[in-house]
Amino acid sequence: MAKTGSTLSPLSHGLFLTMWLASMTSHFGNMVQAVGASWLMTDIDGRADMVALVQTAVTAPVMLLALVGGAVADLYDRRRVMLAAQSLMAAISVLLAVLAWQGLMTPWLLLCLTFAIGLNSAFYNPSGQASVSRIVPRSEIAGAVSLNILGFNVARTLGPAIGGAIVALGGAFAAFVFNAAACLTAAGILLFWRPPQDPVPPGQSTRIVAAIAEGLRTVYGITALRTIMVRCVAFTLCGSAIWALMPLVARDLVGGGPEQFGLLLGALGLGAVLGAAVSHEIRRRADSEMLVRIAGSAVGAALLIVSLAPGFVVTFAVLVFAGMAWVQALSGFSVAGQMWAPRAVVGRVMALNSTMLFGGLAIGSWIWGHLAEAFGVGPVVAASGGTMILLGALGLVLP
Repeated sequence: MAKTGSTLSPLSHGLFLTMWLASMTSHFGNMVQAVGASWLMTDIDGRADMVALVQTAVTAPVMLLALVGGAVADLYDRRRVMLAAQSLMAAISVLLAVLAWQGLMTPWLLLCLTFAIGLNSAFYNPSGQASVSRIVPRSEIAGAVSLNILGFNVARTLGPAIGGAIVALGGAFAAFVFNAAACLTAAGILLFWRPPQDPVPPGQSTRIVAAIAEGLRTVYGITALRTIMVRCVAFTLCGSAIWALMPLVARDLVGGGPEQFGLLLGALGLGAVLGAAVSHEIRRRADSEMLVRIAGSAVGAALLIVSLAPGFVVTFAVLVFAGMAWVQALSGFSVAGQMWAPRAVVGRVMALNSTMLFGGLAIGSWIWGHLAEAFGVGPVVAASGGTMILLGALGLVLP
């Protein structure tokens, strides 16, 4: 039996290291851009449902097109797909910057361009995820997945905090310029990346629709994969309120501005970094079902505390705790999907996992945003926390 590596050991593989650096750079820029977009929306239209729609605009494209992206990842050159996505995200960020600089931005235009950036993520992420099993040994897959999540959450820790400072000093325009530069840098790194490609088996249809259908049949036919998808969408649907309403949590419950907004998003990211750093050891010691249940309850408890408006310091601390719990569940879903997916359709399986994850975030953000407009930010954050605690009962039916 091959020896299982540590969380950091996949970095010894040059192909993985190159991809990891490119993805981390892109994620960092996207986090700064998201802070700029969210805070700009609070300035030009501060209604809770419109602010929450920024999160929906970020995540809905992945929900809608991740399966297409997964099919593309399995049938075409993944490096070219990733390069094209980074280049287009850079171009859209430049357009955002110009419109913000000229004062021409409207709420719906902001949502449309944010959605367009998300479209490219829907193609970039499956190609990156599907490449993991080709550039590290099977014994290193869990560590590589954890490192991808760790890199994302390092970006999610530093990106919002720095993004808040950038927005405070230079406005949303500066945040959009920063993201354009980050995406171009990621594209430059990928120019030197030469991963092996899985050959398309003889006779396999290259039609996207047929490839998607094959991926769906694969997931439907494997009970474990079906369960992973249901649990993933339920988890993010119930817990998405804090992501969607964070600008309003910072403004209304904490009484802060863009700096506090960035720091609170960074608190979730910091917790995720800490959680991802130890997730390899935790998975070795804890039962997967118990881990997911505890993670949901921990996030729920944190949201209940945040809803009481305890002040910035306490809110920051409990969001770090929530981030640690959040990443344990999502890491578990991703690792399980990688391990159960047949190699020929791994891109599509991971894309469907992303569809469930981001679908829960997108739909949940829309729902929680409308509820917050009607009932207030605090009560809705509390309701989200309550549903996360109750979510553990789903494990009794679908463990």
